Amino acid sequence: MPKGEGKLIAQNKKAHHDYFIEETYEAGLVLQGTEIKSIRAGKVNLKDSFAKVEKGEVFLHNMHISPYEQGNRYNHDPLRTRKLLLHRREINKLIGYTKEQGYTLVPLKLYIKNGFAKLLLGVGKGKKKYDKREDLKKREAKREIERAFRERQKM
Repeated sequence: MPKGEGKLIAQNKKAHHDYFIEETYEAGLVLQGTEIKSIRAGKVNLKDSFAKVEKGEVFLHNMHISPYEQGNRYNHDPLRTRKLLLHRREINKLIGYTKEQGYTLVPLKLYIKNGFAKLLLGVGKGKKKYDKREDLKKREAKREIERAFRERQKM
């Protein structure tokens, strides 16, 4: 099964708008208590989340997993820092990337694969405002071409 396949739970749509994604890694998540139940229910938000390498380990910050409704006292802190499970060689590559100027670790997708929650982590370089405008122009031009092609087919 290729990276990013499985039952998609959440996606960070702003990531491709704000960053040039150069490489992706699939990482497991260390979860507590009822977090997996909330993930399966789709109560996850990746919007403002980011990953950091700290002391040779990768941690995910600001990912919001809503508390499980039937979880009572076994619930967790929704914004807690979660550890990501990666191979040592992958962590070493990520350390090399984050030492370079302008690179950051951005969570792209959260999905369930073989019963486990997986996170697709991208290595991204921030886009400037003019890069974002250029992408919007290209997307708009592509839409216009598609629209013209559809109109032509109707005739």
